Amino acid sequence: MDLINDFILQFGASVEVRKIKRGTVLVDIGEIERNIYFIQSGAVRAFFREEGIEHTVRLGYTGNIISSVHSFLSSSRSEIAIETIRQSYIIAIAKTEFIEFVNLNLKNQAAYTQLLEALIVQQLEREIDILITSPAERLNRVLLRSPAVFQHIPLKYIAAYLRMTPETLSRIRKS
Repeated sequence: MDLINDFILQFGASVEVRKIKRGTVLVDIGEIERNIYFIQSGAVRAFFREEGIEHTVRLGYTGNIISSVHSFLSSSRSEIAIETIRQSYIIAIAKTEFIEFVNLNLKNQAAYTQLLEALIVQQLEREIDILITSPAERLNRVLLRSPAVFQHIPLKYIAAYLRMTPETLSRIRKS
């Protein structure tokens, strides 16, 4: 996260914090992702659709960064959409500006490498989460990684992320 903070400090006045209404799509399925987003406050979800059903694959909230990473890195069409699920204040950093900043010096390059390594670890953890059959264990794994998730994300989106109904999530939380 230091890389994003350093970027914001360096570009100060030119960094625009945008107030974004709930339900706004930051990048849609089929678009090419041209930004990385820093969530100053609020919450977002990343999802894809299959046969009319939305599948939440990532949640982001205050202090997180999010992007359609595959599209951002490869300049290919995004397979996911990113949508605000609460009113949010978000900084959108253009890919060209971000990559220029990363390449300014070795410190930024090392921070970018750390950012990518953390993303790889998060993706592996998510893959394991998806394969675990026990809903309670999936919930426990997410709470260990992100104990504040319930303070930022509405229950129906957490349930979708965990591949369960909101009723199942409520029942597990009460037990």
